[in-house]
Amino acid sequence: MEARDEIGSYRESNRATARLALWTLAWAASLAAARFGPELIWDERPAASWAAVGVNVVVGIAWIIAFARFLRALDDLQRKIMQDALAVTLGVGWVGGFAYVVADNAGLVADDVNLALFPTLLGVVYVVAFAVGWIRYR
Repeated sequence: MEARDEIGSYRESNRATARLALWTLAWAASLAAARFGPELIWDERPAASWAAVGVNVVVGIAWIIAFARFLRALDDLQRKIMQDALAVTLGVGWVGGFAYVVADNAGLVADDVNLALFPTLLGVVYVVAFAVGWIRYR
């Protein structure tokens, strides 16, 4: 009976992972449409741009729900590793974000700094923290 429960749990985890991957792709596509649509598709029509942003927010909310379901489908160790990695990423985001705001207000930040690097930095921090946790709990 226990093996059947483990297989069922494994299948549910795989389904949650697949749903999360699909919602992640949908969110990235809607973000790309909202970002590049005004330049490439609809020639800066404000109504179309607002619609694209609205779709991006709705898909983003669905992504958040899929991520919460994904976390609930993980086993305890995977959830612990994920939680630790997310905690580190949140900390870096808060500390780095507020440090940037303070430095910018003090006139210490160059005008050509690309803010798109910030989510990239957070992605790298998350991957590294997840890998460290995975190795740590092996």
